Amino acid sequence: MAAIRQMTYQPVDRGAAVETMTFDRLRELNDGGTQRADFHVLGVVDAGHGSVTVDFLRHPLGERSAVWVAPGAVHRWDDLAGVAGHIVLFVPTAPVTHVTRELVSSPDAIAQWSIPDAEWPFVDMARNHLLLETIAPPEATSTELPEILLSALIARLRPPPGRAGSSNPTFRLFRSSVEAHFREHHDAGYYARSLGYAPRTLSRAVQQATGRTAKAYIVERIVLEAKRLLAHDRLTSARCANMLGFPDASNFSVFFHNATGVRPGAWQATAVVD
Repeated sequence: MAAIRQMTYQPVDRGAAVETMTFDRLRELNDGGTQRADFHVLGVVDAGHGSVTVDFLRHPLGERSAVWVAPGAVHRWDDLAGVAGHIVLFVPTAPVTHVTRELVSSPDAIAQWSIPDAEWPFVDMARNHLLLETIAPPEATSTELPEILLSALIARLRPPPGRAGSSNPTFRLFRSSVEAHFREHHDAGYYARSLGYAPRTLSRAVQQATGRTAKAYIVERIVLEAKRLLAHDRLTSARCANMLGFPDASNFSVFFHNATGVRPGAWQATAVVD
């Protein structure tokens, strides 16, 4: 899997779209620092208790629970001593069904949830079948089977819907456009024009889906990326400004302070990254 570069996620086969590893192996590789990958990290916990911090929010890991870290999210495995289960690593294009592709494309995915007892046997079987295929000899493996079985596992895990509903097609288009262009375009008017909606129509759709204005949604996305760059990449305000489309460090600092109540440097100094 060419995308896998971090020490914590050393790949077996860099050409694979789907790979698996145990929590035991994760413990061996984990250095306790933050990770930021451009692939999905999906964990299924069989037993034990621990925690993972995803984009600065701590989530518990318990028996029969799942954790999903989307590409780009800054995360840290905080306590894995007693956790047993498996991690599935996959590129965004790996799922093969419409429903699972929709799930993995959402930037508002839930990071952790419990698997109901009634669903566990199906999840366990889907996971075990995927494990068998990912460890099969290369010459005996169909290139499509891991992707098909990954889709089955995701469908069985039934990830809860994100905090922003996806049933409104106008909002879904806006959300995808923001994800693609927030580094260059900070104005809600740009998205209304590029998507062909009246500003009021777009604002109403975003408000109904998220409870926030279109402008607030854009600001929140920029702030999240800024925090990721400050905490994980340890960038300066000047570098953040450059990467996020601000004219200079001062302009970025004012934006960040207005949105969070603190200056970027002060936030970076208190961010837990080790």
